[in-house]
Amino acid sequence: MRFCKLPSLTRRVIFVILKRKTKVRSLRRRKSFIREDKTIISQKVKEAFSSVLPITLIVLVLSFTITPINSGVFLGFIVGSLLVIVGMGLFTLGADTAMTPIGEYVGTTVMGTKKLWLIIPICFIVGVLITISEPDLQVLALQLVDTIGYWVLILTIGMGVGVYLVIAFLRIVLKIKLKYLLIFFYIAVFTLAFFVPETFVPLAFDSGGVTTGPMSVPFIIAIGTGVASMRSDKSAETDGFGLTALCSVGPIIAVMILGIIYQPESFVVTQNQPIEFTNSREMIYSFAVAFPHYMKEVGIALLPIIAFFFIFKFFGQKISKNDLVKILIGILYTYFGLVLFLLGVNVGFLPVGSYLGEQVVSGAHKWLIVPIGMIIGYFVVAAEPAVHVLTKQVYEITSGAIPKKALRFSLMIGVAVSVGLAMLRILLHIPIMYFLIPGYLIALVLTFFVPDIFTAIAFDSGGVASGAMTASFLLPLALGVCSATGGNVATEGFGVVAMVAMTPLITIQILGLVFKIKSAKLKKVEGPIAVESEDIID
Repeated sequence: MRFCKLPSLTRRVIFVILKRKTKVRSLRRRKSFIREDKTIISQKVKEAFSSVLPITLIVLVLSFTITPINSGVFLGFIVGSLLVIVGMGLFTLGADTAMTPIGEYVGTTVMGTKKLWLIIPICFIVGVLITISEPDLQVLALQLVDTIGYWVLILTIGMGVGVYLVIAFLRIVLKIKLKYLLIFFYIAVFTLAFFVPETFVPLAFDSGGVTTGPMSVPFIIAIGTGVASMRSDKSAETDGFGLTALCSVGPIIAVMILGIIYQPESFVVTQNQPIEFTNSREMIYSFAVAFPHYMKEVGIALLPIIAFFFIFKFFGQKISKNDLVKILIGILYTYFGLVLFLLGVNVGFLPVGSYLGEQVVSGAHKWLIVPIGMIIGYFVVAAEPAVHVLTKQVYEITSGAIPKKALRFSLMIGVAVSVGLAMLRILLHIPIMYFLIPGYLIALVLTFFVPDIFTAIAFDSGGVASGAMTASFLLPLALGVCSATGGNVATEGFGVVAMVAMTPLITIQILGLVFKIKSAKLKKVEGPIAVESEDIID
């Protein structure tokens, strides 16, 4: 009322001053957001650089020693590596600023309704939509476009994840122990494997390793957290883990069923021979020609997720304007990051992995591929950002009883051994089931001797170890080795991702067993009060 009584000129001056102040505040917020974004981008690019650097250095050493590479091919590899680094950086930033908030928003909104008839179909749809945009899965599918069809494989795997995300949700609601479901489903997997064409078995297990990545995990974790929050009992927090573990089983069974339908005798794998560029203009042209193709493919993959989010925004809770802007910018980061990642991998990065595998095995010292594979496996898992998240999680759960360094080192050794065994398997033409059956048998037996939380984390982490570098370098390396030795690409070339994904199931449960023994000894010496984490692991 006092403002209205002021002279008109004074009111106009006050209005202009307030408007300018609002603009200044808005501009400051934007500048602060841009500065924060730049800092995060540089951090994500550094993480991606640490992931790609070990591979680049190993290729560099090999190119100057036992497997010389044409200078034009090597230049293409370097440019491809740079695109992979920038793409991974932007993609992981987009996953943090867009995909994680979208997952949390969808998860809390749906779980807040507490209506099973609504939650179950949405869990299925989320599982399908988020899986088709996984970069690791797209790299795998691109190897088989001439046999199965790119979208046939991706949608089959997506439906497998969707179905098992629903099962994982119902497990928490019905309070079923994770280990019983894992035992049941893996018995079903290995039983089904006897009726599936041998050519599809390694591919099926590889599919389970590439589906749980930076796109799907935020959504899955958000749903797990949301479901666990619906319960108030003692084991609710522990039951929040394990969704990723069950979602890794879904693709294995789905691809096996696809194999029964297709019944192929062999695979036609996409040829990944490196292009020998004669000059820099040819190289730039090769990347430029492929760029629109990946823009289209990534757009098709991300569009359903974006549409799903906006439908939820319309019917669900309101989102602030600033949060919405951040999510939209995050979607752009995700899009361009994924385009650059796939462009760098498929044009410059992936073909060199296949070429090195062929050249090492074709030489006089073909057995060198085993230690070379072990070295690559060791450094790849050490550089995976998701591994650092896992080590922190276990460290906090065990209250420091399992040091981060011990967990990280055991994972590195385990993955190195699994990659070495995968290369040895190709050289000696050993069926993959000779490794997977005893490996999973050991992992499932350990579930009876290990605290439930460690079983959940171990099976969740199978997809953590088999990250982007496993699909984009180790897989083509194995395919190259198989091609040079004259083996069956379908039964011997595929399977390296499955071997890498199997290792953490054993490694982390062994650490859980160590923790249980330490806790028991400490409890005897100092009494039950000394072991504060007993309530968590019982």
